[in-house]
Amino acid sequence: MEGTLTGGCLCGAVRYELKPGFRMRPYACHCTDCQRRTGSAFSLHMGIMAKDLTIEGELNEGTFVQPSGAISTITGCAKCTSRIYAANDQRAGLASIRVGTLDNSNTISPAAHFWVSSKQPWITIPEDVPTLETQPQSSEEWLQYVGPE
Repeated sequence: MEGTLTGGCLCGAVRYELKPGFRMRPYACHCTDCQRRTGSAFSLHMGIMAKDLTIEGELNEGTFVQPSGAISTITGCAKCTSRIYAANDQRAGLASIRVGTLDNSNTISPAAHFWVSSKQPWITIPEDVPTLETQPQSSEEWLQYVGPE
């Protein structure tokens, strides 16, 4: 996960570059919101500094109020609607990139699994990977589970 990372949307209309900087280790979120947003069993995220992300291409945005009350803005390709990243009004300067949009996504495994209380029953999580019934409740706890190595 070191060095410059690149990625893009499904149709190729949006490309991005993620410069080296603060990056959290990727995590899988099994909450029902992520399941609905992705149409899948979970989503893979990686916390980054928004200033390190450079995007080319036409984007669209949507907002969602999370159960915590935080407003999440989800940004993606205006053409194919692939979601690229999300930002939360409670975490200024941070963004959460969708790991599946990285060009090297096949080399990345989640460091932790959150919201396993709502994971699909057929998902098996490796025993050596940390899990939480919900999600970290503080910045310190987030760093404990998925902070930089």
